[in-house]
Amino acid sequence: MRALTCKVFGPPADLEVSELPDITPGPGKVLIRVDAVGVGYVDGLLIQGKYQIKPSLPFVPGNEFAGEIIAQGEGVSSPKLGERVFGLASGVFAEHIAVASAGCYPVPSGLSSAEAAGLLLNYATALYGLDDCGKLRPAESVLILGASGGVGSAAIAVAKALGLQVIAAASTPEKVQAAKGFGADEGVCYGDPTWRDRLKEVLRGRSLDAVFDPVGGSIAEPALRSLSPGGRLLVVGFAGGPVPSIALNLVLLKRCSIVGVDWGGESRADASLTPRLARKLFALIESGKLAPPPVVSRPLRQVREALTEQLAGRIMGKLVIDMRGDWPRT
Repeated sequence: MRALTCKVFGPPADLEVSELPDITPGPGKVLIRVDAVGVGYVDGLLIQGKYQIKPSLPFVPGNEFAGEIIAQGEGVSSPKLGERVFGLASGVFAEHIAVASAGCYPVPSGLSSAEAAGLLLNYATALYGLDDCGKLRPAESVLILGASGGVGSAAIAVAKALGLQVIAAASTPEKVQAAKGFGADEGVCYGDPTWRDRLKEVLRGRSLDAVFDPVGGSIAEPALRSLSPGGRLLVVGFAGGPVPSIALNLVLLKRCSIVGVDWGGESRADASLTPRLARKLFALIESGKLAPPPVVSRPLRQVREALTEQLAGRIMGKLVIDMRGDWPRT
């Protein structure tokens, strides 16, 4: 079978198409024909060797998949052959993958494979951050940084489903407009040096209860300064560059909290977390409260170019690669 492989750490242009041995599902596993792969900013860091976890070379990148069950291992009765499923696994940029049946979720009715592939990781992160870590309640307000990206757009959708007041923040006016299109109530552009004044205007005297921050860099401290007393800075990631240093006297004076949102780490420590979050997400979708924003789908032959755009911050929304077309040239 064919797979996209990272043989040397470097830019997406260095990724190769390799022929790997065909696989069969072992006991408790299913074989999936991969139809779509969700892509996050972390994927671009991993192939460059710039993430905090550095995989051994060579490796097949990708962690978010949707596809069809084409074979079952011993002891598997569900999901059934031909069923569309999605989930998380390592090395999903391949024609086929074998994963534990317990880690597969049926694609919700009405969602395409591309939408399903872009659902679990970002939406579980958003739900875990806003609900479990931030303990936000209906009518509270949240400022979502990097709001036009995959994590940000998921956070907007989940926040609205939880009944929150959502203010989107992004680096350009175009990205702010995109974020408002994803469902945010208001928007501010932190590319403008006076963005905190604009935020005060948007709040109209209301409190800012939380900041959902997958950006970090130079934006984190001004966002912390904008929190109301008792607010929560939810630290999700550092797509904006350097890990920021925060003056702890600000935390003291604001009587606020800084909370780490490491859904991946928590899910590895607690196997029940992801299934619980998935059930809540499915319930929100079925109730009509949660409508995932459209994904940005690119054909497989353009995967290198799409990953390059993702790293450059030029993708608005969740990037998904359609795996059913032609493979890129080697």
